[in-house]
Amino acid sequence: AVSRVTVRTNIDRLVGGAGEETIMARVGEGMVSTIGSAKSHKDVLENPDHISKHILSKGLDAGTAYEILSIDIADVDVGENIGAKLQIDQANADKQIAQAKAEERRAMAVALEQEMRARVVEAEAEVPRAMAEAFRAGNLGIMDYYRMKNMQADTAMREEIASTGDDPTGGQKK
Repeated sequence: AVSRVTVRTNIDRLVGGAGEETIMARVGEGMVSTIGSAKSHKDVLENPDHISKHILSKGLDAGTAYEILSIDIADVDVGENIGAKLQIDQANADKQIAQAKAEERRAMAVALEQEMRARVVEAEAEVPRAMAEAFRAGNLGIMDYYRMKNMQADTAMREEIASTGDDPTGGQKK
């Protein structure tokens, strides 16, 4: 808000009384408190004279070398809403923290998945050794081996059909 303050010098208090800077500071503080206590910025824009009336009623010129005669509000502009800006900044900071935590959880899940895949590969590497040992010990016969290979081939075929979306009868899945 921009204002024009008209004052009259009080000769009796010119020496020892508060000066022009004090009057301007008090008027500025009165404007800020009046505007800040308004219910909305629309109230201030609709009735800027309420600012000057409120300031004059407070007796801000007491103990100064000047008497405030009038306060004319020249201009009132709506600036940025600092409270809303701070809330937006806080929300953005919270969002970035949440995104960082989500990325951390995603990275942990990827690491766990890679660890599990490594364990599966490690376990699959043991299968040929175990089969060779079973052949040597007589616990696995050649027919058992061919049945297992046939089952593996069937499983591979089913996985291939499932991955292409084809149905085993030759039609397309819907």
